[in-house]
Amino acid sequence: EEEFKWLLQEEVHAVLKQLQDILTEASHRFALPASGSAGAVKQENFVLTTSGTDQVKGVLTLQGDALCQADVNLKMPRNNQLLHFAFREDKQWKLQQIQDARNHVNQAIYLLMNRDVNYQFKTGSEVLKLMDAVMLQLSRARNRLTTPATLTLPEIASSGLTKMFTPALPPDILVNFYINLNKLCLTVYQLHVLQPSTTKNFKPAGGSILHNPGAMFEFGNQRYEVSHVHKVECVVPWLNDALVFFTVSLQLCQQLKDKISVFSSYWNYRPY
Repeated sequence: EEEFKWLLQEEVHAVLKQLQDILTEASHRFALPASGSAGAVKQENFVLTTSGTDQVKGVLTLQGDALCQADVNLKMPRNNQLLHFAFREDKQWKLQQIQDARNHVNQAIYLLMNRDVNYQFKTGSEVLKLMDAVMLQLSRARNRLTTPATLTLPEIASSGLTKMFTPALPPDILVNFYINLNKLCLTVYQLHVLQPSTTKNFKPAGGSILHNPGAMFEFGNQRYEVSHVHKVECVVPWLNDALVFFTVSLQLCQQLKDKISVFSSYWNYRPY
């Protein structure tokens, strides 16, 4: 019982402090100044690479959770014509996944800060509840980075992203940006219009992270088929750091939960 008291009074706070330090580091990786703090976030340039062909090349400029410039060259397979398109000067594309992940991290930090050093934990279940709440936020933060949204082709076609470029994207090109683990990915879809005579086998594709050639969809009274797909990506080192911090924090939470559960199983009367 004395040992359990010590665990509640000392060790729990030591772990909470450790968690807070790690998550504060994770939060800094997202590099967005808190409201009111000075200093703009630095811009980072990333070169897009692909395995195999060099049909798409480009440089992306990331500033925290905003893609502030995308400069892309696309070699058309049909005629080897080179297309170049870049974001308009006045446009930025918010990466919702990064924004959401950061919000979940900050929510976890807030939960931990609410139990400061002077707070007395009375029961084990109180600690377990707190750990579960923190783990929920961390799992959500991690999932936002590891699981890109599934989109249908009409959703990609009608997204604001298509209006971001100068020169404007040709009608037979679709693009999508997303985060997958520690990578920033760009997918370029080349389309061809289905002639009315060939639409007897028309079967619209559902939602997917990445659509394959042959996928069909209808948009603006026109039916299309995806003819080519190019996926290029770049590694964002600080996203990698953040994912490592999430994993370490989740392990710490789980270890503390396990210790408390061991004690609780000693007592039949379960004081918590």
